[in-house]
Amino acid sequence: MVHKMKDILHLKAPGNWMNDPNGFIYYEGKYHLFYQYFPYAPEWGTMHWGHAVSEDLIHWEHLGVALFPTKRYDQNGVFSGSALEKDGKLYLYYSAVRYLETDPEDIHRAARDRYESSQAMLISGDGMHFDNWKDKKQILPVIRDENVADSVHTRDPKVWNEDGIYYMILGSTYREKAGRVLFYVSEDGENWEYAAQYRHEKFGRIVECPDLFRLKHTWVFLASPMYVEDAGKGYEHHAVCTLAEFDGQDCQLTLRKGFQYVDYGMDLYAPQTNVDREGRRVMVGWMRMPKAVEKEEKTWIGMMCLPRVIDVKEGHIYFRVHPEIERYFSGEIQDRKHLCTDRPCRIKAVLEEGECLVVGGYRIWVEQGYLKTDRSKVFQGMEGYAQTAATPRSLDTHRLDIFVEPNLIEIFINEGEYVISHVVYGLDDAIEGEIESINIGGL
Repeated sequence: MVHKMKDILHLKAPGNWMNDPNGFIYYEGKYHLFYQYFPYAPEWGTMHWGHAVSEDLIHWEHLGVALFPTKRYDQNGVFSGSALEKDGKLYLYYSAVRYLETDPEDIHRAARDRYESSQAMLISGDGMHFDNWKDKKQILPVIRDENVADSVHTRDPKVWNEDGIYYMILGSTYREKAGRVLFYVSEDGENWEYAAQYRHEKFGRIVECPDLFRLKHTWVFLASPMYVEDAGKGYEHHAVCTLAEFDGQDCQLTLRKGFQYVDYGMDLYAPQTNVDREGRRVMVGWMRMPKAVEKEEKTWIGMMCLPRVIDVKEGHIYFRVHPEIERYFSGEIQDRKHLCTDRPCRIKAVLEEGECLVVGGYRIWVEQGYLKTDRSKVFQGMEGYAQTAATPRSLDTHRLDIFVEPNLIEIFINEGEYVISHVVYGLDDAIEGEIESINIGGL
């Protein structure tokens, strides 16, 4: 168990493996961010929940493992879920996994994909102590009726309270051919009844990590559909979002328009949202890394993006830089050499047609009105993954807010109208003296 490790801006695996954000919540004066965690090797394995806290969404302290398998129903993994405050206590909801057949050469994997999933919870009195033996409860047993859900691929409960009613949305599949989401309702957050389900042609074959929330006068839906038809090179599963309508009386969901990607770099997956101290809707997401990083006698893989404020403007969903990040970065760039080798840095730029910005070998340019990027020089050896990205439509203006650290570049375009984030490798070695552009700081 790791204690007192700290990260700045980007929460990273404290060694070994990290994936989906879980239980993201502002509770008792701190932001709590749990995450899928395999503490024994830098690869996916039996899932635990790691735990980190922050007072400002900038400085994160790792507190070690919070949830881990102890029950028959979760003996092979405490999978993704969410958090809710009730009566001063922290309610953690998660998917519990039990293998029906184990790989004889690797006990951390199910043979022939034979496993079953149920939904469970753990109640913590203070958000810092978690009794994995006494305080767990299975709240939705394995669903055997295929018309309701799938016994294997039903997971990732997101729970919220509205007007005194507790709602749960789950990702699922119909016979592994069409993705769907399920709705359950509860009066107390512990005893649940099935309410409705919804399918959509853009849900791929399985839906993961669904999220639904009200923003201003509309609803916003986020999800991570798997095996989508327009899958980009390297990933078959993507994070998407759209505006929606939701009737809480009978849990009827309607998507109002087509999907947009949460992030057009395509590395971001499994986003989760919650409300910050000031009531803003904030999102974090997992940045998928194809290989581990070895640094200072520690091997780690997986990190989170910067926290992003979600906004809706003229029917478009924006992902903006969080005000806490604005406060963290101040002043002009004085010395561009060794700019991002020691700490995360920020670059502001305005790019016009034909202009190019190069950061340590990572190229950003405008071509026929589209903002495009190329990470091939700082993503070498990753031929099986997409090297380039672009905005989905031509833009008149390209005001860029770029956050850079050795393994991640995040580009906020026109105050979050679009975001392109890319995992990179070797940027700390390549960046010396190689920042060139038109109008750096020109905002």
